[in-house]
Amino acid sequence: MHQPTLTTPRLFIRPFQPHDSQAVHTYTNSVSVMKYVPPHAMSWAQTQDFVAEQQGADAQALAIVHQHHQRLIGHIIFHAWFAPRTYELGWVIHPDYQRQGYATEAARALLEYAFTTLHAHRVIATCQPENSASSRVMEKLGMRREAHFHQCIHRGDNLWWDEYFYAVLASEWSIDR
Repeated sequence: MHQPTLTTPRLFIRPFQPHDSQAVHTYTNSVSVMKYVPPHAMSWAQTQDFVAEQQGADAQALAIVHQHHQRLIGHIIFHAWFAPRTYELGWVIHPDYQRQGYATEAARALLEYAFTTLHAHRVIATCQPENSASSRVMEKLGMRREAHFHQCIHRGDNLWWDEYFYAVLASEWSIDR
């Protein structure tokens, strides 16, 4: 899938570039930021690998750049899911920019792209029940919680996490949310 470049009132959403690794590492090395995102806090080498992987044909994430500060402030996961015309969405935001609506703004732009340009039928997103910030974003976007999967993600050391599953259909989508 071709990765888009999108503009919102405050953000540029664009494919990753080779020089993005340092900015990405400022938040991917944080245990608190990456608590719910595999592989969790990343080493410098893991961050470099992640950014390099996102520049190829199999890219599944886009950089989120603050227009005014010209600073990369996070990334948004966006890729085809296993069902036809279905996509998955997710986000990670630098702690300095959390709770300011940036994840919602970026996700709304990707939803609009999915439904108007790609003619998606459905977009899904998941989070752990403890990740209330992500649940709030999904609900602000008009996504509905369809499931609560109990102990479905193995995290090692006999630890299993629950997961919420959200979705929105093209017939339900409105940019005015």
